[in-house]
Amino acid sequence: MTKTHAMRQRIEGFVFLAAYILTIPLANWMIGNLGTVCVPNGPCLIPVAPGLSAPSGVLLVGAALVLRDLVQRRLGALWSLSAIAIGGALSWAVAPAMLVVASVTAFILSELADFAVYTPLQKKGFISAVVLSSAIGLIVDSLVFLQLAFGDLTYLWGQIVGKGWMVLLAIPLIALLRRRDDKLGMEPA
Repeated sequence: MTKTHAMRQRIEGFVFLAAYILTIPLANWMIGNLGTVCVPNGPCLIPVAPGLSAPSGVLLVGAALVLRDLVQRRLGALWSLSAIAIGGALSWAVAPAMLVVASVTAFILSELADFAVYTPLQKKGFISAVVLSSAIGLIVDSLVFLQLAFGDLTYLWGQIVGKGWMVLLAIPLIALLRRRDDKLGMEPA
């Protein structure tokens, strides 16, 4: 890999890192402030499929699962794990404590599950590693967050579908990055 390609990889990594870190506090803020319907003493909701709603931060959490993998690919595992902690800490500034505890707990557990699946698979198949690790992460995140934040799983299918949409929408970008990395001889960090 040339010096130019290495620099490009680092710059892309820091762009992914910034986006990743910001998704979590923004998702937490959205849950209490932005949606097509806001449930009294509950979340603000958005539709994710006909007849199916989810707390409004769902799309950003789905994006976060993919962005974590991209941060790891560009900057390495340590950056990825550090970003999990930073994103969680920033959430305290924008959301109620009960929501932040639920979100940060779900975020940490789901991102660690994502990390555990993605890390061994990434060199065998980047796209499949992102999709599989994100699928595991979104299920863990949905189960833990809904139980801790609201005490029930009412929005479970909405959470899974909403996050799944973001993973599906990311596949063309992931494929493009993979082809370009292969063409330029760029290796994962």
